Amino acid sequence: TQSRSSAASDVYKRQAKIVLSLCIIAILASCSNEKDEVEEQQIDYSEVAKSSEIDQASEALEEVTLKVYETQEVSESSKMPPNFNLPDCVTITVVAQQNYREVTLDFGSEGCLVNGNILKGVIVLTYTRNPQAQEILITKTFTDFYFNAKNIQGGNTILKQRQNDNGNPQFTNTTTITVIWPDGATATRNGVKIREWVEGHGSDVWSDNVFEITGNWTTTFVNGNTHSYTVLTPLRREVICFYFVNGSIDVVRTNFSGVFDYGDGSCDNLATFTFSDGTVVDITLN
Repeated sequence: TQSRSSAASDVYKRQAKIVLSLCIIAILASCSNEKDEVEEQQIDYSEVAKSSEIDQASEALEEVTLKVYETQEVSESSKMPPNFNLPDCVTITVVAQQNYREVTLDFGSEGCLVNGNILKGVIVLTYTRNPQAQEILITKTFTDFYFNAKNIQGGNTILKQRQNDNGNPQFTNTTTITVIWPDGATATRNGVKIREWVEGHGSDVWSDNVFEITGNWTTTFVNGNTHSYTVLTPLRREVICFYFVNGSIDVVRTNFSGVFDYGDGSCDNLATFTFSDGTVVDITLN
């Protein structure tokens, strides 16, 4: 199960890098000799980079959340003590009640290396089970928490449904966080990502699993600039392919907008970005 979370995390990190590359291209293509325009473009580039850093932090922390949740579920079904497989520098406290669990992850004040990232402070995870609705609500909150020196405030919820209207398992992640960089820069991320398990669930075979991801998310900076993403057609993730095989995202940045399209369903590294003026750029994913 951990490999599933890791694979999804890698895809989103690559997605963030792709959009960042597009932003750099757009900025370079529109460069002007006028000082004020150059300064505006440099500011936009800085915001694009910071937005990508939020993507990285969000995906890495979601991976930790799901890993801890799944470990707790397995330990309950097997009647064995949970082995969270986290470094010894993490202090874990579990409070168990009927249909409710609270797990506190204390990474300490000096920092703890987890999956290549330095985490400091406390994450509190609560799991509230609704047996009648066959749902589990996972709530995550931060206390004096830092991810690679960035202070992260707020939290998110993940609603796990055994079956959605299509009869498939579904995870709905709702996020509201504020990120403060060491230099004082501040941004807020709000959004919802819905992951539907459309093929392969219940087969116990990893290679036939397929997920579709929808949703929208926005990063807002203190100066009012916003960077928004909306999934237009579901992003299809076939685990036998490293990239999304199809699906499209509407991208709106400070200085440009357009649609990023992953293609026709083929398992390849080819995509396109269509700017709002109709210009189409072919993209090769790295």
